Amino acid sequence: MGHADYLALVDPDTAFWSLVARDRLSDAMGDGPLLRAYRRKAAAFAREMDLLRFGLKPSAVYFNPTERCNLNCSYCYIPDGMRSGGNHMPRERLLDALQRLKDYFKRTLPAGAVPQIIFHGAEPLLVRDSVFAGIDAFRHDFRFGVQTNATLLDDAAVEFLAERDVSIGISLDAPGRAIADRTRKDWSGQGVHGKVLEAMDRLRGYEAWSVICTMTRENARQLTGMVELLHRREVPTCLMNIVRCTLPPSREVKPADAPAAKAFLAALDRSYELYRETGRKLVVGNFANVLLAILAPTARRLMCDISPCGGGRCFFAVTPSGDMFPCSEFIGIEALRGGNLFRDEVEQVLESGPFQLVTGRSVDAIDPCRRCAIRHFCGSPCPAEAHEMNGGMNRTGAFCELYEEQIRYAFRLIADGREGAYLWDGWDRGTKTTFELGGR
Repeated sequence: MGHADYLALVDPDTAFWSLVARDRLSDAMGDGPLLRAYRRKAAAFAREMDLLRFGLKPSAVYFNPTERCNLNCSYCYIPDGMRSGGNHMPRERLLDALQRLKDYFKRTLPAGAVPQIIFHGAEPLLVRDSVFAGIDAFRHDFRFGVQTNATLLDDAAVEFLAERDVSIGISLDAPGRAIADRTRKDWSGQGVHGKVLEAMDRLRGYEAWSVICTMTRENARQLTGMVELLHRREVPTCLMNIVRCTLPPSREVKPADAPAAKAFLAALDRSYELYRETGRKLVVGNFANVLLAILAPTARRLMCDISPCGGGRCFFAVTPSGDMFPCSEFIGIEALRGGNLFRDEVEQVLESGPFQLVTGRSVDAIDPCRRCAIRHFCGSPCPAEAHEMNGGMNRTGAFCELYEEQIRYAFRLIADGREGAYLWDGWDRGTKTTFELGGR
């Protein structure tokens, strides 16, 4: 893991791990306290991992109320024909869809559980009247979120969403206009960097908002500056997601693993420095999730870095026509359409062939992942990427080395006792310690 004093021992099957001082490795590998204690707990760890991978039910929906977008970002996973001239979901149809989803979750989730609806894109605020009507009609039935490119996020929209505690995610790829506008621009070729910064000003002080920065070859060297910008503007959480290479245009801006990893870890270093200087965190959510995958697997908030991933298992996607896909990444790939919300029971769609193809994808059956010690910390993402780019669901995704370096970095933080600086405050609320042998 690249640490001067510690090594990480990992059981690949259960994701159990322990940090061991380099000069005590032979003691740890012998039949000593560590292995004896682990053997007593191994079956319980295996059951926990099995439940996390195969025992969860959907509790969220990525709801696309329109196929259209007012931007033409170069790496978008939705085909450009849909984004330029696709369908909107009429208001009454949207309300009908939410009622059907409410009925489904009432049948499947425990009493008191509140499922989540994320209005997603394309660009959901192109049909904001319908979206806002749905939020008002079902505000006590769902936790709502809106993921938007921020160009239509005016004062009235921010006021409406904030008053109803709707989480808001916006997108920005670089601190400066020159880089940000290379990949994110409208159909006339004009960049939108300035409009996004204006939206960020409107959101300042609101707790439930975040920024997604998509890592590409174009902006990888800007990630540290991006962290500085987001911290300066008091963004609570960001995601620095590597570009998904599902469609050919996104592969044209795919960075190589090594420079992407170097840039990403440098950005994490800078987030820690800013926290030490100011006492205020900027949580990089996708990396925080990697940390949680190691520290407390059942506390993780995202389900992309596990196998099977969350697609069709913890969430699913609905299009404006009501078509259902395991994940938004599959929208436009007809072979992965599992059914239709307005014609089929959700339970039947979840058992359909396309959904089973995704939920049956296991890192244990993928070469070389099945021989990897950290396979349950990354999950060999992403199935859409593997299917479309590499020719099959049981193939690897695009960024093996990048994920491996993140996990090594995470272990180094844990060894140095710095992991808390990278996690949400209160992340461990509701968790419990199931194994403790001693100090670091």
